[in-house]
Amino acid sequence: MTDDGRLVAGRYRLGRRIGSGAMGIVWQAHDERLHRTVAVKQLLLQPGLAEADTDEAKRRAMREGRIAARLQHPHAIAVYDVAEDDGQPWLVMEYLPSESLSTVLSERGTLSARDVASIGSQVASALAAAHNAGIVHRDIKPGNVLLGNDGTVKITDFGISRATGDVTVTATGMLAGTPAYLAPEVAKGYDPGPPSDVFSLGSTLYAAIEGTPPFGLNENTIALLHQVAAGKVQPPKQAGPLTALLMRLLRAEPEDRPTMAEAREALAAVAAGRSAPEFPVAVPPTHPPSWQGKPVSTPQTAATRPVGPPPAQNKPQPNATRVAANPVLNQPPRQAPPNRPAPRPAVKAAPPARGKRSTVFTALAIAGAAVVGILLASMLSDGGPESKAGADTSTTQPAGGGEPSVTTTSKKAPPPMQTITAEPSADQQEQAVRDYFAVLPQDVDNGWERLAPEMQSAIGGKDAYAKSWKDVTGVKITNLAMHGPYAYDVTYEVTNKDKSVTKDRKLFILKWASTTLYISRQDKLQV
Repeated sequence: MTDDGRLVAGRYRLGRRIGSGAMGIVWQAHDERLHRTVAVKQLLLQPGLAEADTDEAKRRAMREGRIAARLQHPHAIAVYDVAEDDGQPWLVMEYLPSESLSTVLSERGTLSARDVASIGSQVASALAAAHNAGIVHRDIKPGNVLLGNDGTVKITDFGISRATGDVTVTATGMLAGTPAYLAPEVAKGYDPGPPSDVFSLGSTLYAAIEGTPPFGLNENTIALLHQVAAGKVQPPKQAGPLTALLMRLLRAEPEDRPTMAEAREALAAVAAGRSAPEFPVAVPPTHPPSWQGKPVSTPQTAATRPVGPPPAQNKPQPNATRVAANPVLNQPPRQAPPNRPAPRPAVKAAPPARGKRSTVFTALAIAGAAVVGILLASMLSDGGPESKAGADTSTTQPAGGGEPSVTTTSKKAPPPMQTITAEPSADQQEQAVRDYFAVLPQDVDNGWERLAPEMQSAIGGKDAYAKSWKDVTGVKITNLAMHGPYAYDVTYEVTNKDKSVTKDRKLFILKWASTTLYISRQDKLQV
């Protein structure tokens, strides 16, 4: 192009070309009326375009200006004016000396988790404001994230965005958005909404950490769309403290993702070196996935589910929308068996009386045996000193009668919680996870104490936690791997009372507070 120095609409003097947008070329320009530097987007119309298509392209430019002008936010590129010159619309925008995130990634490869979290929190703050204004961006990708020379991050290019009440003017069959960063429901042909922006932001941040978007890059657009529609995302390998949050942003179901405002808060926390706040754990909905059936007009609210073992695979799942992790919690409570007195030790029948003296001895023997039985029953029902100390107590009746003997076997003491006064090592972090599983399911109170307050709150209280473990007889770690600082990928098996064994895999996030390592959150992973 040789438009350098051209005066557009009588006031905007074009300078150097700085990039390309969804609708044309972007130039750095000088506003000769207000004496400031601006960015001007030139709409390029294809030669020989039909008059109707030309009119539609112009309407799209005007529409972009109207929508973007509604959003005034420090992390969104502002639109100042929509001008017309020589029959073509020109969009006049704020100029930010910057590079796009895609350019930075092509030069540096990947970024650290905290840097990505910082970028994401600034973008999410602008998008949260856009959603509050009824605007969906629909094309979030690294190329539309600008990294300013002063450290400021801004989102740009609302060219295919859609505002509430505005008429959609994209051409029939036109794909709104970049395929590699689309949400699954959009790839299925459903209209995007705020949750779709959340997914696209997650895809953008995933690419910044891993070097490639969640579904990879494929020149075959149709094949790529099929991959996106399937919605199966592999957990990132380099995300560290961002791993769990990214997997939440990239949930296949729109209603399972956090809001953009929640994403902003979580990203800001990670950027500041803190743990991301807990989000409600998604529960399988009663309706079909929104992109597989009739679109959901009212988003479902995700609920918190008690953190516990996975459901037994041979039991049918209930249709309740708010369920605990173990399906037996949804069955009617079983009636407790009536209290029965402890059995008394058997007493050998006395031989027939041979006289008064024999009768007295027989009566004394029966009375003595009865007293022993009553004392033993009392000791067993009260737990006894050994039982209260965590021991197993059993009785043995001699073959020839007489007093039963009591045998006490001590249980293995639960592992104590570590006291850590310096930055926890990887070994200490791993041990904290192993110790948590070591106390379950026998000592639920001990397990509860190893959870951080935010996780206890997310579970819904101690009673809900206890119920999730009440029908479990054993739990065993089969694989444990460090996924990043304070993050562990754990695969474990659960044995239920009905003898069924189920396998589950979760990402456990730890938190170090007051010399103790706590489990602050967990997220389900694919087994």
